[in-house]
Amino acid sequence: MSERESMPYDVVIVGGGPAGLSAAIRFKQLADESGTDLSVCVLEKGSEIGAHILSGAVVDPKAMDELLPDWRDMGCPLAETPVTENHHLVLKKNGSYSIPEIALPPLMSNDGCYTASLGNTCRWLGEQAEGMGVEIFPGFAASEVLYNDDGSVRGVVAGVMGIGRDGEHKPDYEPGVELTAKYTLFAEGVRGGLSKGLKAKFDLEADCQPQVYGIGLKELWDIDPSKHVPGKVVHTQGWPLDEAWGGGFLYHQADGQVALGFVVALSYRNPHLSPFQEFQRWKQHPEIRKYLEGGKRVAYGARAINEGGWQSVPKLAFPGGALIGCSAGFVNVPRIKGTHTAQKSGMLAAEAAFEAIQAGREYDELSSYESNLRGSWIATELKKVQNAEPCVDKFGGTWGTMLGGIDMWMRTLKIGLPISMKHEPDYTKLWPAEACREIEYPKPDGVISFDRLSSVYLSNTNHEEDQPVHLQLKDPDLPVEKNLPIYDGPSQRYCPAGVYEYVQEDGSDRFQINAQNCVHCKTCDIKDPYQNINWVVPEGGGGPNYPNM
Repeated sequence: MSERESMPYDVVIVGGGPAGLSAAIRFKQLADESGTDLSVCVLEKGSEIGAHILSGAVVDPKAMDELLPDWRDMGCPLAETPVTENHHLVLKKNGSYSIPEIALPPLMSNDGCYTASLGNTCRWLGEQAEGMGVEIFPGFAASEVLYNDDGSVRGVVAGVMGIGRDGEHKPDYEPGVELTAKYTLFAEGVRGGLSKGLKAKFDLEADCQPQVYGIGLKELWDIDPSKHVPGKVVHTQGWPLDEAWGGGFLYHQADGQVALGFVVALSYRNPHLSPFQEFQRWKQHPEIRKYLEGGKRVAYGARAINEGGWQSVPKLAFPGGALIGCSAGFVNVPRIKGTHTAQKSGMLAAEAAFEAIQAGREYDELSSYESNLRGSWIATELKKVQNAEPCVDKFGGTWGTMLGGIDMWMRTLKIGLPISMKHEPDYTKLWPAEACREIEYPKPDGVISFDRLSSVYLSNTNHEEDQPVHLQLKDPDLPVEKNLPIYDGPSQRYCPAGVYEYVQEDGSDRFQINAQNCVHCKTCDIKDPYQNINWVVPEGGGGPNYPNM
């Protein structure tokens, strides 16, 4: 007999981001249209909807138009700032040049798009969902998948609280709740722990390329009103990256703020590279600094980004459930957009689950979701850009951009090359430290550039200290025995939050994990060269609390 209470639903959705909320809304729309009383709940590990959401963001409203056609007149914060200008700069150390928009493939245009806080947009979507009868449980982290005797998914365990760092139950221990469903949709975002386990259990990645990733770092600034141009969008590539590829963005959003950030592909080879410090260096370029001088930084955060594209999309459906949104990986890398594709995937999964339930089927494989998505505009869009990321990764920023751009133009004209370039996992890419040059980064000036700990403070990150460390080492000796001598301890640089450090103790090195700093970006789970770090969900409500990201 389980010590846990059980709560049955028709559909359980793990994750309150754009994919999960869109799935919930679409499912309720169909139930209401049919006059059927069907239940759905959304589990969100953050303290509230939007607390863990971080994105640029410039959003293509295509999926929103399908989901809630009147959203512009319903008070959605996304409607406040349509894109008015679109600029693409190639930065040099002491200058820059602009790529004319006419030279870019049409799909790169931001006409008709909007820039806003995706976190606030999700808060609004959450309100719409609750108004339709969706039950939303924030601070409720799903930590375990439940299975039927035949191996199909029957739900999840969520809300386990009160376990001490030593693994013992504290006085306030709560065993959690079993939330069971006819279908469970996993919308955990990038590299979610449950989704990772499901991919392995059901061999969902057997016929696709490995997923590859970037790390995106973001800040919000209040800037001088005279410099603010609502709706202005700036993307950059080039400097300061010379041993990696990636780029920056600067979006003029509502209320006199700019959202700016930097993305570094995690395929980089030099273990001395620090994505955080590359971001701080990028802000010092005259084309970026000119907007920030006289302003004030008000928020910071980081997260990993799926960059594998269409060829890295795994099998999506399995008995009793499906992957949606970034749990599957639908980001259009050249466009730096994934919200619209995430929303659409959630809508398609909801439609398949509703169809199955109406037909009296439970816990089977939602094959119609798989086939409908692969025949949808998600597939059409992602196939046009499927070689962009591997071109740049293989041939570098200059030649790779040119080749990737040519391929995108050809695919737009329906004469694209009939090949799908391959990926290699990011963790395989690091070279030994002795084979790479050390990188000297300038000290932060405290005006434009900053250190990691003051940055983490602005993310409002907090974890209950007396809980099991959610960054698990498969071999606790490996960081000192191998990562440090061979790769100079790369985790102390690729982590954007200062979680990992090597400290001297009695004349020897000790690997220290400051788990309370973790902003849940998952970079360590992705980039560790021995795949020795396993990110698992901490107690619900822990992590960052982004107010406006």
